[in-house]
Formats: sequence, C-alpha cells, structure tokens
Amino acid sequence: MFVEYGTHDAVGLAALVSAGYVSAGELLDAALARVEALNPALNAVVNLREGVARGAIAAGLPEGPLKGVPFLLKDLGAEARDFPTHSGSRLMADSVWSYDSEMFLRLKSCGLVPFGRTCSPEFGVGPVTEAQVYGGPTRNPWNLSHTSGGSSGGAGAAVAAGIVPAAHGSDGGGSVRIPASACGLVGFKPTRARLPDGPDSGEGWAGMAVDGFLTRSLRDTAALLDAVAGPDVGAPYFAPPMRGTYVQALARTPGPLRVRFTTNTLTGAPIHADCAEAVMGTARLLDSLGHHVEERDFGGGPGVEAMMLAWTKIVACGTALTVRGKLAGAALNPALLEPATLAALRLAETVSGADYLECIEEIHAFGRRMAHVFDDCDVLLTATMGAPPAAIGQYAPHYDDFIEYRTGPTGVFDYSPFTVAFNASGQPCVSLPLHWNSAGLPVGVHLATAFGEDARLMALCGQIEQAAPWGGVQRGLIERLLVPL
Repeated sequence: MFVEYGTHDAVGLAALVSAGYVSAGELLDAALARVEALNPALNAVVNLREGVARGAIAAGLPEGPLKGVPFLLKDLGAEARDFPTHSGSRLMADSVWSYDSEMFLRLKSCGLVPFGRTCSPEFGVGPVTEAQVYGGPTRNPWNLSHTSGGSSGGAGAAVAAGIVPAAHGSDGGGSVRIPASACGLVGFKPTRARLPDGPDSGEGWAGMAVDGFLTRSLRDTAALLDAVAGPDVGAPYFAPPMRGTYVQALARTPGPLRVRFTTNTLTGAPIHADCAEAVMGTARLLDSLGHHVEERDFGGGPGVEAMMLAWTKIVACGTALTVRGKLAGAALNPALLEPATLAALRLAETVSGADYLECIEEIHAFGRRMAHVFDDCDVLLTATMGAPPAAIGQYAPHYDDFIEYRTGPTGVFDYSPFTVAFNASGQPCVSLPLHWNSAGLPVGVHLATAFGEDARLMALCGQIEQAAPWGGVQRGLIERLLVPL
C-alpha cells in the first residue's frame, strides 16, 4: 500500500507517477482501500467501477497533467457511458448514459482515473446530502453528526477524508462552495460559461448551474479548471477571455485590491458568530497583505429576496422537467421521490410560461445589480454560510412546501444566504478553508469578484494560501481517520 497517498494533492501525486515513484494502479489501490475503510461511516462514494478504472490504466492513460490520479465524479451530471448514476434519486437509480459528456471527456484527457461517483441530494437540490436512494445521510468527516453539505456533499466528504485528493462537483446555488465550507476545502465557482455543459444540456437552471471541483489545494483547483475550461461546440454562452490560465494566475501576486466585507448577510441580517469571526479574521489578513479593506453596509441589499423567489421557481421547473423526461409519459410513483421534490413539482404546476419568463428577467436584473456592487471595489468578502455545518437531519428534504423549504423561517436560506447570489449573477467566487470553530468544525470564507475576473480572484487566493496555509489542518484529519489502515 502506498502509505503516502493522503499526504499529497492531485498535482503532487501526478508528479510521483511521472517520476516513476508510484504507479497509477498503486494509487487506485490506495483510493479503494480508503473507500473500504471510510465509506461505511461517511456514505460518500457510490457506484464504484473498479474494472473500468483498471481497464483505463491497462489501455494506457493520456499524457495529461494529472496522469494516474484517482478521481470521483458527482452522482449528478458528468454524464459517462461507463458510470451509471442515481442523480440522488430512487426514480433515477442506475440510469445509464448513451454518451460521454464534454466535461467527462476533458477530465479523462488530462490523465485522471475515474473509478466511481459521489452522493448528491435528489437532483442536486439542497445544502445537505440526505437522499433515500443512498440508504442514509452523507456525513462530515470532521464530525459524523454533522452534514458534509450539498449538493456535492459526497465529493466534499471524500476529499476531506483523503479518499481522493480532488473530486468533480457542480454548483447551481452553492453546491460546490457549501461542501467546501463544511468540509474545510477549496471550492471555486468560475464565471458563467467558463466550462462546458454539453452536449445534452445548453444550460442548467437558466444558466445558474456550473460544474466545478472540491480540492484540498488551490493548485489542484487551477490545474483542473485549466484542464476543462473553454466552451464546447454550440455553447449558448461565452465567458470573457481570461488573462492567461488559472495556473498562471495562481503564480501572480495581485496588486493592492479594494476589498469590501460584511459580517451580515446581503440583506443585512446577522449570521452566526463563528462565521462573522471567520470574516473578520480574513479581513485582518487581507489588510496585513496590503489590500484596502473596508466594511460595507448593504442596508436593504441588492434585492436578494426577490431573486431567491425567482431562483426557487426556476429550480422547481427544472426539477419538473427532469422528472417528466424520466417518466416519458408513465405515471409517477410518489414513493420514489423526496417530499421536497414532490413539493417542487407542485410548485412548478403553478408557474405559467409568463411567470417563468418573469423569473428569468428577475435573475438577469439581479445580475446587473450585483455587477454594480463592484463599481467601487475589486473583491467582496463574506462568510460562505450563515452558520457552521448543520446537524444531520436539520435540513433533510422532508418539506411539503418548496418555497417554505428554500426561504421559510425554518428553511435553508438562513443557513445558506450568500452563495446563490453569485449563481444568479454568474460572477466568479470561491470558498476558502480559513477558519475552524471551537468545536473543530470548518467555517468557510467567501470571496467574489466582478464577472470574468477569474484570474484576479485566483491570484488573490494564491496570496492568501501562502500567507495562511491550511494544508496542515487537512492532513491532520486524514491522518486521524486512517490510523486503522
């Protein structure tokens, strides 16, 4: 067994493979051993395809920058013939794709070795991963009584636990950044249309959903984004060209930037003290690095409540479209869906074509309002979440009213009040693991820049990682979990 596996990120492991120090097969052995040891407690990895992975290695891997590194796909999207999916739902269990998505093809071309999928809530809706198709919740490796987040919650748990150094995710309302915050990882959401979404999908959730990755290091994030960036044939949108690559941006030192921060939500509501403490600590760090840091009062905010209602209706309609496509005219067995999903279907039935277009207009109007937030600043700093990782069951999808689930007094908006704003605006943003609370739970910090300014954001993140490295804390968890091995 390659005992050093958990101490390296993906770039580091690829370098060892290239040098002949370890083989791709040995890395796969290590990853599978960790699945066997850790997954019973975490419930993070599903649909293992060891034979597919070993066949890819035997056939010869592409000479890409991440050659030989074991990798996991989210159990939602990243369509691939050899990797069936549940999409987090009993209705979709073991669905087989007839094609390989452009995202999957690009990931394979950089030499990665996919060998399974990671758990997601049903159809990716929700900030926790507690879907009945997996037989139980996905748990946080930092504390098994807490959620690993959602919707890329399985990916977050697998990466934090050291099963893989990086994993595929997707983000339509924070679904990469939420598990990054909950699991002490990096979760970068690029500018809308920076990454491919074809060939089967032109856009997800009216352009708000994008792919991404959960990693333990920024250099892994940069390498993965560079490996897949760029529109695919026929893409309906095109992101502004970047100044160089993500890897190049990571190596640059950003000039002095105008940073604005808030320890409240964008509506002015208070957040948990642990999250506010994380923001204040980061603000002090950025000030010490020479940036011009000021607190911002959003007052009534940029209209987040109206945007959130529009987002909720759009997602309900998208969920209904997915279910209708799977049923193909057959009758629905309600027992195959979560209560919150059934509630989304009921909501979608009340949304007319004109209503849907009105929601799209509200999302675009919100994007313009958020663009003006950056008229007098370069970076907006907030917490990633409104509270530390929630207890298992607190936000399980057992709601009978979808609007109540998303925005009601016991719903998920108070828990996740920040991330969805940047899906609506399409702006690049990131959750960084810069704080752990007194209970030892990760609390992410969120940074966002103007539309198209991915390179600026990545450069700033690199400066932060050098000044306040988090790798030692992550490795400490991996070492504790793998003592039995």
